[in-house]
Amino acid sequence: MDPKTKDLWVFIETNEDGTAKNVGAELLNPGKDIATKQGGKLVGIVIGYKADAAVKTAVEHGADSVIVVDGPEYQHYTTDAYVTAMYHLVEKFAPTSILIGATNSGRDMGPRLSCRLRTGLTADCTQLAYDEESGNVAWTRPAFGGNLMATILCPNNRPQIGTVRPGVFKRGEADEKRTAEIIKEDFHVAPEDIRTEFLEVIKEAAGDIVDLEGAEIIVSGGRGVGGPEGFKPIKELADVLGGVVGASRAAVDSDWIAHSHQVGQTGKTVGPKLYIACGISGAIQHLAGMSGSKTIIAINKDETAPIFNVADYGVVGDLFEILPVLTAEIKKMKGIN
Repeated sequence: MDPKTKDLWVFIETNEDGTAKNVGAELLNPGKDIATKQGGKLVGIVIGYKADAAVKTAVEHGADSVIVVDGPEYQHYTTDAYVTAMYHLVEKFAPTSILIGATNSGRDMGPRLSCRLRTGLTADCTQLAYDEESGNVAWTRPAFGGNLMATILCPNNRPQIGTVRPGVFKRGEADEKRTAEIIKEDFHVAPEDIRTEFLEVIKEAAGDIVDLEGAEIIVSGGRGVGGPEGFKPIKELADVLGGVVGASRAAVDSDWIAHSHQVGQTGKTVGPKLYIACGISGAIQHLAGMSGSKTIIAINKDETAPIFNVADYGVVGDLFEILPVLTAEIKKMKGIN
């Protein structure tokens, strides 16, 4: 498909209440820079139901314009409805590049959309840039189990499409005074063309629902916690800090904690203000998911553990001795009994 514009689109994924998920606002940050270098506009794409809040988020975080598809069939994500709507928009407006968050929905929609458009898709990107020489987006993602990073160009087909991990880019400050063009596209998908039916949301699937991607403080445990009971002091510290509990793949694979807590290449990519790694050695697959944290504190008995290479602060010692003392001191500071 030949693009009609040099615009870059960011898919602003919505929640069922019409608000925007964090990843959409995050992607508007690098999207603005690439759109400018492409010579086009930054366009937010909102597909949802009563999604005025998501449109507002897109405008406040830098979109030059927002294209909106609104209808009850889009309240809950379905492959058929969302891909059909997105395909219609691409065919009509023809952007040159599309950024999609690598959420469960984005990872489903991206490949299906790229196949329908007969173009390529670079999945699970952790870096984005614009290659001045070729005029293509440079998509960077982990390869070979996270042991190296591959940068991929798509020179022959348009639009260029990539899914980008949540938490990789920082969400910019909202500017409530910004204005942008809002284009409302009246497009609906008939019920008979949607092959799946939404029944209910199961809140307690595979453990507690954990918002790792939106958390500002994460306290994580790895193989060094020794077992399920080893997460007790980690949870106590996370609770007193107002954070959430994370885990390495080793701890999840050992069934010490649910997969919903996993941070890393095969888990969630996070970028909190504070990340405390307890008993985590620092395998490259784990580092790929948390190295974007603003401040990293590592607690490990092994002073040669690779985690110390990325940590801002390191404590060599037994986490079961350190965490209870740290938790107690924070409680004192907060006046908690």
